[in-house]
Amino acid sequence: MPPGTDMAISHSTHFVRSLARQMFVCIPVLAIIFLAVPSDATEPDSPTTRSLPKGELGRVIELGREIVQNTANHPLSKPYVGNALHCTSCHLDAGTHPTAATFLGIATAYPAWSPRENRVVTLQDRALNCFMRSQNGTRPPVGSEVAVAVTAYITWLSTGQPIQQNADFPLGPRHVPPLADADVAAGGDTGRGGELYAEHCASCHNDDGLGGDDGPPVWGPRSYNDGAGLSRVPKLAAWLKVAMPLDDPYLSNQQALDIAAFVNRHDRPVFRLQEHLPAADKMGQYNGKSAAE
Repeated sequence: MPPGTDMAISHSTHFVRSLARQMFVCIPVLAIIFLAVPSDATEPDSPTTRSLPKGELGRVIELGREIVQNTANHPLSKPYVGNALHCTSCHLDAGTHPTAATFLGIATAYPAWSPRENRVVTLQDRALNCFMRSQNGTRPPVGSEVAVAVTAYITWLSTGQPIQQNADFPLGPRHVPPLADADVAAGGDTGRGGELYAEHCASCHNDDGLGGDDGPPVWGPRSYNDGAGLSRVPKLAAWLKVAMPLDDPYLSNQQALDIAAFVNRHDRPVFRLQEHLPAADKMGQYNGKSAAE
């Protein structure tokens, strides 16, 4: 063996062992670094992080968001609203709440079949009909600035999601789930509901149900009319289950049904379809085929 070979081998062995030790340390460290990357860095964009489109489309989407947040007072939507409710009163966080009647993904379901209207409806139809019922007002004209802005905003919230039109109901893929049939059949108790309302609801909606700074009216002349979906106890109970108390929904199915029964036993405006339609020359087209109110 040539002179110096043993020393060269020794140095090479030492180098390999040193490199192995460094790799043994570095690989776990790299793994920790990769694991430490925030999860939202790899998640799809969301309404809280996504930028609005540029130009006029972005302006109209932002206008729609403003109307959804302040429907009863916004100068463009106020003429069509007949109570103190905003879209966000039910569609919490301007429709971005993940469970409380969310707008997220809902545009993918339309056009959809509507048993109530007895025909296929568009997303714009659905939004405009809500003005007549939940907001006890007048249906804005199809294609009006209000109609386009609100629909543009709701559609933007479904950006990137696959179309999945609903052939059964005008509901999105993340709609409020109904309560169990057995619970609904048992019904709600208005006596218990009154006690629960006083304990869990009155601090925001007031003892008289007429609302205040912290919550909208839940009965009376400034609340939704009896043609609104929430005027039905099972519908209201299902919504309460996922939405109330605000930011901390913890009601049981029975508690939600009891409160819903208590709330909906109170007086509210009567829905008469013809009184909520605009004049024929301003209506566009109300496309419901059902004769039922």
